[in-house]
Amino acid sequence: MKYAPAILLGLAIAGPAHAATPSIEDFVRHPTYSGVKISPDGEYLALTVDRGEQNVLTVMRTKDLSLVKVNQLPDGKSVGQFYWTSPQRLMFNSIRKVGTYAQPFGTGEWYGVNADGSQARPLVFYGTRDVTQRGKTVGSERFSLLDTLKDDDTNVLMEVNYPKSSEGVGTEVVLFDTLSGRRKPVARAPRENCGIALDAAKQPRYAVCMDDEDAQGRYDTHAELYQRAADGSWKLVNSSKSTGTMLSVLGTSGDGRIYALRSDGKKPQALGTIDNATGAFKPLFEDPVSDPAGFIRSTDGETILGVVTEAGVPRVTMIEEDHPDAELYASLAAAFPGQLVNFASATRDGRKVVVSVSSDRNPGELYLYDRDTGKARFLMRSRAWIDAEKMARVKPFSLKTRDGLTIYGYLTIPHGSSGKNMPLIVNPHGGPMGPRDDWGFNWETQLFASRGYAVLQVNYRGSGGFGKGFEDMAYGQWATGIMNDIIDATKWAIDAGHADPERICIYGGSFGGYASMMAPAREPGLFKCAFGYVGAYSAEIQMRLSDTSKSESGMRYLKRAYGATKAEQDAMSPVNHAHRIQIPVYLAAGARDPRCPPEHTEAMYKALSAAGNTPEGMIIQSGEMHGFYDVENRKKLYSEMLEFFGRHIGKQAPGVAGVD
Repeated sequence: MKYAPAILLGLAIAGPAHAATPSIEDFVRHPTYSGVKISPDGEYLALTVDRGEQNVLTVMRTKDLSLVKVNQLPDGKSVGQFYWTSPQRLMFNSIRKVGTYAQPFGTGEWYGVNADGSQARPLVFYGTRDVTQRGKTVGSERFSLLDTLKDDDTNVLMEVNYPKSSEGVGTEVVLFDTLSGRRKPVARAPRENCGIALDAAKQPRYAVCMDDEDAQGRYDTHAELYQRAADGSWKLVNSSKSTGTMLSVLGTSGDGRIYALRSDGKKPQALGTIDNATGAFKPLFEDPVSDPAGFIRSTDGETILGVVTEAGVPRVTMIEEDHPDAELYASLAAAFPGQLVNFASATRDGRKVVVSVSSDRNPGELYLYDRDTGKARFLMRSRAWIDAEKMARVKPFSLKTRDGLTIYGYLTIPHGSSGKNMPLIVNPHGGPMGPRDDWGFNWETQLFASRGYAVLQVNYRGSGGFGKGFEDMAYGQWATGIMNDIIDATKWAIDAGHADPERICIYGGSFGGYASMMAPAREPGLFKCAFGYVGAYSAEIQMRLSDTSKSESGMRYLKRAYGATKAEQDAMSPVNHAHRIQIPVYLAAGARDPRCPPEHTEAMYKALSAAGNTPEGMIIQSGEMHGFYDVENRKKLYSEMLEFFGRHIGKQAPGVAGVD
């Protein structure tokens, strides 16, 4: 592959923000931008800006980043997904946030607005409106965008979901007018609980239909793949219940190939294509350890150029090296060694490309590459107040657990530290099934590292990204197998000389909060303190009060996760093991948390107190949900947390002269 060295000449790398130790607020405040898209003709940049509980949609001129319009929704609603539907018009939906550990939920409403703020109109909404707007009013339907139709500046294709039974959702594709909100049906899915994928001609061609119940009525995920014929009929191509293989469609390349992921329910997923005539899967890429964690797509957003895997540091494997955009990508990646580069957005003709750059130390920055000049212009940083040169480095590691399983994780090492004999915070992630830790910039672990603490994160069994078989290992293993993985990783850090065995605490949020109580109960003497944040500590409370418990599928999940019997559920609940937790504890929760209700935290506090170990503090924060959003509330939380760690493993701890 040829490289284009001229690209380096136009890079404007700005200098460090400042050299002083960042404040707590520097880490907990929200980034400048999140999603970014350039308009089809390149005149505008649109981006969502996080203002704590509310995201707004901001439009700027690309040439000088001058502000054109800020679109803010009423009633505390946030802008969610947004799209350029023409060179002058945007379409976006609204969401409400439920906390940093939970996905926001959509209100179902959609809006359209021109770049300059004109013709701002609601396109899909609920409730009563005047007679001229009733055509846009819907009942229980939910809309998501399938394709902006690049050759049509008025219409887009949208997928509409609507309830058909207590657990079943119907799906249809509609042609949607972005000015009037009028809709025209195009196709319906073959059955309930489907998602629809388009072919190169933008016709509905495949449906992936999901089930979350096995033959015995237990929670499990299965998929059926259907293909739509020219006459509109659907044919079943694959069923994981009969073949043992799940196929999910990702989209269509510019030359008509249908991309798909294949899972055998055990190994990591494989990327490939589906034969339009036979439905057969042809593999393009498969890694023995890691699922595809992301893709490098061509500037038109269609062709997959490369696959990103993340067992440790992200690795990009190119699978379309002869594509013109592959050469551009290689040149850009060479310009930013040690960082992950991607195409964030591009103009319709592909001449101008917004490039994202990030790493374990770099929170993220954007450049605008111009193909005509061969130069990249610096645009903005997501956290301009953070000096990447002063951030901690993140070291990937792997280890064999006591039962012979290979697991992967990350050790964040404070800037300037030798990496030896450090005070350590063990930080299990949430989930446990599905989420994972990765190598990218993590403001929370960087905050801890800025105060001298190393941070250990482990992708224990159940973590996402390593295949369904690895994920399924977590069921029934919350208090046993997962805790063994966390404990084994902690001992690895000690044996490798990274951690001072007398200065180790554990902290986590959501399932990580659960682990911060259960791990010390399982391994007394290993940890010197524990901080539980928005945690789930009681199976009985979770199965009675959480939002997960409000659906049949949610209850199936909880019974498979905790166990079907009360004895199994009690054994997995930290509230029933409080007598074994004989170290200092601090607890925090959101007063309006629907996922792990604050009753969990109150019950854990009472159980510890009854066992003679009253927690040093408890925060039940009003207005907050599953993870705190408000910056002031975050400052309060992490101030308390750092003081707590400081008393027990930091500079304030008895007999400790300082931290490395």
